[in-house]
Amino acid sequence: MTFLQLIDQSPHKTLAVDGSRSGPFTGSITVPGDKSISHRALMLGAIAQGTTRIKGLLLGEDPRSTAACFSAMGAKVSALDGEWVTVEGTGGNLQEPDNVLDAGNSGTTLRLMLGLLAAQPGKFFAVTGDGSLRSRPMKRVIAPLSQMGAAIAGKADNTLAPLGIQGKQLNPSHYHSPIASAQVKSCLLLAGLSINGDTTVTEPSLSRDHSERMLKAFGANLSIDSATHSVTLHGPAQLQGQTVIVPSDISSAAFWLVAAAITPGSNLLIENVGINPTRTGVLDALAAMNADITLENQRDATGEPVADLRVRHSQLRGCTIDGELIPRLIDEVPILAVAALFAEGTTLITDAAELRVKESDRLAVTASELTKMGGQIVEHPEGLEITGMGAKAVLTGAKLDSFTDHRIAMSLAIAATRTHSLTQIERAEAAAVSYPSFFETLSAASH
Repeated sequence: MTFLQLIDQSPHKTLAVDGSRSGPFTGSITVPGDKSISHRALMLGAIAQGTTRIKGLLLGEDPRSTAACFSAMGAKVSALDGEWVTVEGTGGNLQEPDNVLDAGNSGTTLRLMLGLLAAQPGKFFAVTGDGSLRSRPMKRVIAPLSQMGAAIAGKADNTLAPLGIQGKQLNPSHYHSPIASAQVKSCLLLAGLSINGDTTVTEPSLSRDHSERMLKAFGANLSIDSATHSVTLHGPAQLQGQTVIVPSDISSAAFWLVAAAITPGSNLLIENVGINPTRTGVLDALAAMNADITLENQRDATGEPVADLRVRHSQLRGCTIDGELIPRLIDEVPILAVAALFAEGTTLITDAAELRVKESDRLAVTASELTKMGGQIVEHPEGLEITGMGAKAVLTGAKLDSFTDHRIAMSLAIAATRTHSLTQIERAEAAAVSYPSFFETLSAASH
């Protein structure tokens, strides 16, 4: 077989990786547009007045779900596969859809959309998702929305999709979130666009701030208190369509950062990556592990800092990843666990219980699947303890499962390149949620 083969086993696909044929990661690559920014550009464009033009939109399944939902509510979204995507906004007046809105696998679509729908007086909306999304907790956004006067009903005592939303005029509020969650914060700020008064969200630590940056760019009036991790939206606000340049997603770049860092002979340039400080926890963690990563050509694109990232192979060392660093790298924990296997010493990841309610239980799945490959990983209630095997370590090929989680599928694929045998990853098609071209890039970048 070739180094990498995707086998169709309908309805799923199995990825076969022959690690003995893998080589160093060299050259230059560009990863897809940032998923968080892509969602927000589509949503704000859909509720703004006028036209929004988006370049670099992620063409993954999750943003497609967002586009489909808002198209069903009156926004006119052009074909997503062009260089530029245009969104003709509704001016904040979303239409009552003819059918149930389907968010697919996208928690961001569902949670952020709830804030907008709950604040549409006199209109009814029904929303659902795939099997994974219907099992993910929605109370974290439904509870504060309900305190603002929202009327949302659903399964499991109104905490799980499918959900029914009866739009109402919501009230100003100040919500103290028990967790640092950009989805919770963004949901409430979006609801605040239609509220006469202030909507304030205070977090225990800083979560990613793409919503605040983009809301400001679209004309909303926000106040930010960094000392208390608080943001206030002064409503109501009428957004105006904008031009948005979407940088490459650092969460997608993370797979290549780790791949090159753990593979001898690697020297890889990843171009045009968003380096928003609320998202660069993965760079801080890898720096603590002694990774050789440099930022080149730093610049700004539509309010978001970007750079080219050069990564070379290096001898990694174990470290502790915890506290306020966790919200800044929450999506990168599975691939950081792969990096930790090739470090000297122990890596301890804590304060990451949030990973148990992602597309899969990412703590349990990361531990179980990497253990099948010979990794020494102890699963804790809020994290992982990983015993490194050093830079020269070789994993064992195995039969693995992504559990239909895109980040697990891609993390296991990178781990599989550091074997001398065959690895099979079931349900690998999940990668398309955020990175449709991942396997093509993997095949091209590893020589």
